Amino acid sequence: MRVLVVLGTSAGGVGSHVHGLVGSLTGAGHQVVVACPAEVDARFTLHAVATRVVPLELSDRPHPARDARAVHDLGRLVGGADVVHAHGLRAAAVAVLAVGRASVPVVATLHNAAPSGALTGAVYAALERVVALRSALVLGVSADLVVRMQRLGARRTGLAVVAAPPLRTVTRDRSAVRAGLGIGGTTPLVVVVARLAPQKGLDLLLDAHRELRRDDDPDLVTVVAGDGPLRAVLQTRIDAERLSVRLLGHRADVPDLLAAADVVVSSALWEGQPVGIQEALHAGAAVVATDVGGTGAVVGDAALLVPGGDAVSLARAIRDVVVHGSVRDDLRSKAVERAAQLPTGEDALEAALAAYRSVLPASTQA
Repeated sequence: MRVLVVLGTSAGGVGSHVHGLVGSLTGAGHQVVVACPAEVDARFTLHAVATRVVPLELSDRPHPARDARAVHDLGRLVGGADVVHAHGLRAAAVAVLAVGRASVPVVATLHNAAPSGALTGAVYAALERVVALRSALVLGVSADLVVRMQRLGARRTGLAVVAAPPLRTVTRDRSAVRAGLGIGGTTPLVVVVARLAPQKGLDLLLDAHRELRRDDDPDLVTVVAGDGPLRAVLQTRIDAERLSVRLLGHRADVPDLLAAADVVVSSALWEGQPVGIQEALHAGAAVVATDVGGTGAVVGDAALLVPGGDAVSLARAIRDVVVHGSVRDDLRSKAVERAAQLPTGEDALEAALAAYRSVLPASTQA
């Protein structure tokens, strides 16, 4: 089978998923051409797993002139493909426009909710309608994305299967990690793995910390592994309110942090299939998370879920895990069980091939 994979700018999880899927496809004998920005290829080494990589200028924000050029450039590649698999709303919109009236089907995988806002929201709503109406199949990483595309008129929809990140090796024990952070042996450690961006709801995390400053609350410390555009704003608030939250920036020792945590927290406003939470499950961590997007489907009963945007509930859940060892131990046990059930690379490959075959005539499915 000849597959044309289209990918725009990616900050992390999408690029990693595409790298794994493309490698599995080529390993199974399929020809895969990837069209993506040069910097995305460099970051995720797609050239190492694809049959060929073609540079495609496709930024994370709509730009009429550049997008028209991307449609034109991608149109020259469509004729050599049996199926086009586009990852992300922007990439999918460009793909369906590039295909035009050609008979090549487009499978669109949506990995994130569309941005909101007055002007931006209107633009992305238009892109959603184009993708819904002109894709042969629309897959979403969470049920809410699937329902939205159904309401917009998508002919066929389904849940995307995304492989969980592989289990990474822990190199230091709990005591060494805590010592490196300068945290005493009895101080509860809360770990957050998140990009410092609006979607991750880190203001909510700080609100919860403010709730946790009552006299009878445990004297805990939260560390946030990750970087992003909100770092200065968050640090200013942390300093002004004297919150026991530390922004660690990018860390190469995330598995060590997760294994040392008393509780791992996600305060996100929306998630698809959150990589950080899946890594926490692999680490056997006690998890507290906002019940948004696909988070609940990922964790099952292996986390304490709280309503999105509710700082009081988030604080109470963190307090329960930190104070009650039985709650923490139960969550850790469930995390190990849940991690064993997460999708593998083989699962993702089988699901992708099934999706392609469902939109292709029998003669092109070899």
